[in-house]
Amino acid sequence: MKQEEYSREQRELAGWQITVETFKLDGVYHCTIANVDPGGRIARADGPTREEAERRALEKAATYLGQTRRFPRG
Repeated sequence: MKQEEYSREQRELAGWQITVETFKLDGVYHCTIANVDPGGRIARADGPTREEAERRALEKAATYLGQTRRFPRG
């Protein structure tokens, strides 16, 4: 088994910087969403297409990040 079509990009979601990693393995696309700082995984999902896997993972991540409290720095 070897991963194919690997991509990694940074985006902003719900005011947070995230990393979106997507790859194909055995005909199934896998997507992982992680927080850039400190780097913890927030959500992951699978799907028959890259778009579907990313959509599912981004929906989960948006829900989790929307529930996260942010404290002011200073």
